[in-house]
Amino acid sequence: MNPKRLRFESVGAGEGIRFAEVMNDFDKKVMELGPLGKGEGIDENALKSKLEAVTNLVPYIRLVERERLRIPLKSEEEYHKFFTSEEFNRLFDETIAEKLAIGQIISLLREGPLTTGDIAKALDLTPSEVSRHLNSLSRQRFVRYDVDRKRYALA
Repeated sequence: MNPKRLRFESVGAGEGIRFAEVMNDFDKKVMELGPLGKGEGIDENALKSKLEAVTNLVPYIRLVERERLRIPLKSEEEYHKFFTSEEFNRLFDETIAEKLAIGQIISLLREGPLTTGDIAKALDLTPSEVSRHLNSLSRQRFVRYDVDRKRYALA
């Protein structure tokens, strides 16, 4: 997805006018991007797969936010500094990006067995990233390697 479709803002309960301004500004930017998927050049099936993976990830994101990302910051500058830092990028990759990739792989395999290369191409990941996730999913017995077809499938 286009990162411009996601926005984090810190708005206090007493900042109704600021909240309206933030929402109006964000709405304008999203409208400029056009319909979800078309603006990014993603076909309908790929978009469906991505949305399914994200939907399944929402409860986990809430937990991560509450447990690892809720950091008391005193100013908007501190807030911005944290969410653009290497520390945040590392936390995001470790907690959310990994789970999203795994969810997308499972979603793709629901449609049928695929090779590592097929999965990598569909998800815009490197084959080594996909292989790492498939090894983890194999150990957890979510996927299996079909030797005859030389493809991964759901277990």
